[in-house]
Amino acid sequence: MLMRLSVPKNREGSGSVMSMYWKTLLVVVLTAASASALRAQPVSPANLAGVGYDSHIELKWTASTSPNIIAYNIYRSASPDGPFALLRQVGASTPYALDFIGRIDTVFSYRVTALNSSGQESAPTSVQTATVAAMSDDDLMTMVQRYTFRYFWEHSHPVSGLARERLNSGDIVTTGGSGFGISAIPVAVERGFITRQEGLLRMIQIVSFLELRAQRYHGAFAHWLNGNTGATIPFSQFDNGGDLVETAFLMQGLLTVRSYFNQDVPLENSLRSTITRLWEDVEWDWYRRNDSNVLYWHWSPNYQWQMNFQLRGFNETMITYILGVASPTHGIPASLYHSGWASNGGFVTPAAYFGYPMYVGGFRGGPLFFAHYSYLGFDPRNKRDAYCNYFNRNRNHTLINREYCIANPKNHAGYGPDSWGLTASDNPWGYLAHEPVFDRDNGTIAPTAALSSMPYTPAQSMAALKHFYRNLGDRLWGYYGFTDAYNIGQNWFASSYLAIDQGPIIGMIENHRTGLLWDLFMANPEMQPALDSIGFIAEQSAVAPDLALPAEVLVYPNPNNGQFTLLMEATESFTAQIQLMDAMGRQVRNWGATHIQNGESSLTLDTHELPAGVYQLWLSSGGRQHTQRILVFHN
Repeated sequence: MLMRLSVPKNREGSGSVMSMYWKTLLVVVLTAASASALRAQPVSPANLAGVGYDSHIELKWTASTSPNIIAYNIYRSASPDGPFALLRQVGASTPYALDFIGRIDTVFSYRVTALNSSGQESAPTSVQTATVAAMSDDDLMTMVQRYTFRYFWEHSHPVSGLARERLNSGDIVTTGGSGFGISAIPVAVERGFITRQEGLLRMIQIVSFLELRAQRYHGAFAHWLNGNTGATIPFSQFDNGGDLVETAFLMQGLLTVRSYFNQDVPLENSLRSTITRLWEDVEWDWYRRNDSNVLYWHWSPNYQWQMNFQLRGFNETMITYILGVASPTHGIPASLYHSGWASNGGFVTPAAYFGYPMYVGGFRGGPLFFAHYSYLGFDPRNKRDAYCNYFNRNRNHTLINREYCIANPKNHAGYGPDSWGLTASDNPWGYLAHEPVFDRDNGTIAPTAALSSMPYTPAQSMAALKHFYRNLGDRLWGYYGFTDAYNIGQNWFASSYLAIDQGPIIGMIENHRTGLLWDLFMANPEMQPALDSIGFIAEQSAVAPDLALPAEVLVYPNPNNGQFTLLMEATESFTAQIQLMDAMGRQVRNWGATHIQNGESSLTLDTHELPAGVYQLWLSSGGRQHTQRILVFHN
C-alpha cells in the first residue's frame, strides 16, 4: 500500500514552502534513525586478548565501532564455561584492564561487553583465558621494563615524540625526562618491545623536532617545551631560557642512541649526523658565565643570569661537567670539573652513616636520584677520579637510604627492609625531594628510588621490586608500571607517572642486567679522552653485598630494659662484626668480631648505658648483613 503525502501549496512562495517541508521531513527521519541506533544493541568489542604475569592478568581489546559508547564491562569466571560475574567497568577511552590477583597460580576466563549512553549492552566478546603463574627474577625485571617503557612509547607527544612531563600534562614535554626515555629505546629494541625500525623512526621524529622546531639558547634547550611548536614553556618566572643540566640529560640519551644506531644505511646515517649537530651546537663554554671557574645551570635572554645557580656537587649534575669537557666544539677545560663540580675537593666528606662511608656529598647522601640521573650513560664502574669511585659512593648512598628506612626514626608506617627508597616524587601534599633527613622524610616512598639503584644493590632492589609488585601491586601497579609513590601512613597511592622517575627505572635495570647503556654511551669517541683529561684512573669497584647472613637471627626481648639476647640458627660457621647504630646512623656500640657457630647459639649484649630510644643492630660478614630495629627503654 502506498501513502500519498499532501504538500501545501503557496502560489507566491511555493519553492520556499517546499524547501522547508523537505528539510523538516529529513530532520524527522534522521532523528528517528538516531534514536533507533541508540536503542540498538551496540557492536561488541573485538580481539580480546589476555596475558598472565606473576600476580596479575592484563586484558586488551579493540574498541566497539558503535556510537556513544561510554564504558566497557569486564566479566570474569574461574571456568571458560562460566558463570561470569562483573569484575569492573572501565571508561570508553580505556580499552584495557589489569586484574591484580596475587600469586595463586591459577587460570581465569574473561569476557568484555560495550555499554552505550542509553544503557544498552553489547553481546560479550569470545572468552579469553589467561594464567597467573610465578615468574623468575629476570622475567619480573623484563615485565617492569616493558610496562614502564609504555610511558615513553604510547604516552609520548604525537608531534614531537618527546616525553610528556607527567601523565595528563598535555603539550608540556620535558627535556631531561626525554633524554631518559631516549636512552630506553635501545633497551626496548634489544628486549623485543619494539622493532629496530620502529625505534629508528621515533628517533628521526624526535631529533628532527629538536633541530628544526625547538627553541635553543646558545645550543641548550629549556627545561620544558611545547610539544607542538617547540616554544619554551617557563619552568618558573626567571627559568625561561637554557637549562644546561636538562640539556646534559638529553645529550646523554642522544649520544647513547647515536652509538646504538651504527649501521651504514641512509636513515641511521642521517640520525647520527643530526645528533652530532645537536651535540656540537651546545655552547658549554657559554654557561661558564664570562669564563668563570664553574658552570651555571640557567641562562635566559630576558633575565640573563638572574637564576644564578652554580653547578657544584655532589648532586645530579656530574654528567654536565663530563659532557662539557668532552665537547669537541664548545668544550670547557678539565680544570672546571675540579673547581666547579668538586669545589676544589670541598665536597669530600669523612662521614659514614650506618657503617657506610659517604666519600663525597651531603648529609646521608641526599635524595637517591643523585645516584641515577648522571649514570644512565656514564659508567661509574672500575674507575675513580681524585675524590672517589662513584660506583662505590652510589652503592653506599643507596644502602644508607635503605638502612635509614629500616631504622625509621620517625616511625612511619610501611617502612622496612623491602619497603624503602627516598627520592624526589609526588606525595600526598604535593611534590618534594625526599631524603633521609627529618624535614624531608614525610613517609613517602617512591619505587624509582630502589628500582633505579639495581646496579648498586641488586639483591635489596630486587626484594623491593617484589614487595612493590606482589604486596602493593593492587594499588601501586598500573598500565605504565609502578605509579610514582606511596605513603602507607596516609593510605595514599599516587595515580601519577613522571618521566624523570620512569626513565631511570628502565635504563638502570638494564645496566644491572647487561650494562647496555653504559657500553653504548662510553663507546662514543669523545668520552675516554675527556675522562683522561679529568684524571680518572682504573680502580676495581666493590661488589654489592648479598642480602642476608647464613643464619636466622631473633632478638629477645625487644623492646629491652638494659640487655637483649641474640638467638641464632646458622647454616654454616662464620665470623660477624656486631654493631649498634643510633637513628642518625652513628655507631654507638661495637662488639667487634664474634664467631657464630654452625647450628643454634645465643649471645647476650648489654645496653644499660645507652639512652632510651630507637637503635639499629648490625651483623655483617663478608659483605652479607642482617639489620634489625632495637628499642631500648629504662624503668
